[in-house]
Amino acid sequence: MRLNNFLAIDTSGEHLSVIACKDGKAETVFEENCAMQHSVRLMDAVDEALSRAHLSPEDCDFFCAVTGPGSFTGIRIGISAAKGFCAAAGKPALGITSFETLAYNTETKALAAIPAGRGNFYVCGFAADKSILLSPQIVGADELARLAGEYTVCAATPLSVPYLKADPAAGLLRAICAKSEKDLGDLAAFYLKKSQAEENAH
Repeated sequence: MRLNNFLAIDTSGEHLSVIACKDGKAETVFEENCAMQHSVRLMDAVDEALSRAHLSPEDCDFFCAVTGPGSFTGIRIGISAAKGFCAAAGKPALGITSFETLAYNTETKALAAIPAGRGNFYVCGFAADKSILLSPQIVGADELARLAGEYTVCAATPLSVPYLKADPAAGLLRAICAKSEKDLGDLAAFYLKKSQAEENAH
């Protein structure tokens, strides 16, 4: 992307990633196990990343958030923070899916897999050029095992099938760098299923 200055936030899973990039040089704050603490830790991590990059929000060309799928609460926290920065600075947003943060860990055909609870998984299949081969969906363990025979499975959390341990922060940065100005716009949460609260309401 031609726009070199940005702040990116990922609170979609158990990890926390914050990337501040100035003139193409990125500073990353990554916490692998931040489950249920995103709202507490996020702004400190943002301050740390911006400070290390010598970047101010006003100098950012855009703000990025990971839109999901993943933790419903986490996704909302990250998107809300990024939207707040966009509104304050008058800058556009960039949404990156959780699947992309995993798939961009390999240059081969990849299946991004994320635990979805109840023994199910969110999955999305990518070609080597990161175009989508298998549309985002929820599968069970048997289907995940079958797909593992066709793809390099990329995951940030342990799986029951052979998988590549992904670095979500590194994947996020690569995914951002693969985008262009036409990808900038608004942010919307990417959910593949209803939240537990919504399911319990019916």
